[in-house]
Amino acid sequence: MRKTNIMTSEPCPCTGRNLDKLLHAAILALLAQSPLHGYELVRRLAALKMFQGRKPDPTGVYRLLKQMEKDGLLRSTLTLSKAGPAKRTNQITAEGRRCLWQWRETLEAFQAAVGEILKSIKKHRPMRSRPGVGHITKMPSLWK
Repeated sequence: MRKTNIMTSEPCPCTGRNLDKLLHAAILALLAQSPLHGYELVRRLAALKMFQGRKPDPTGVYRLLKQMEKDGLLRSTLTLSKAGPAKRTNQITAEGRRCLWQWRETLEAFQAAVGEILKSIKKHRPMRSRPGVGHITKMPSLWK
């Protein structure tokens, strides 16, 4: 059953499916390992836990790559191929590495804050919701 926010019918933030802001950091982290063309980048992003087994929207990824290139965080080059169309290979820049380092610091601080929230949540087990009321339909494994 899909969890939704009962006020807006949008996917509930409690599912963790609104982590799109982390896509920027994830792209930089992958490009710091090696230059990648867009298709391979989308494939590797899909393998990350943050996507919960779903493939990210390729159009959105390509749009973000263009913006990141305009911002000087990556550089792309067109590579001609004997088999198939030319591929645009993306490579992180020095500015992109500085940005990635800032992401690391930001995420470490965020991780500490999330740890505090989890500690508080674990102390207060919620009551099970009645069917059709609220959006908690089963207890997360951390409360079992």
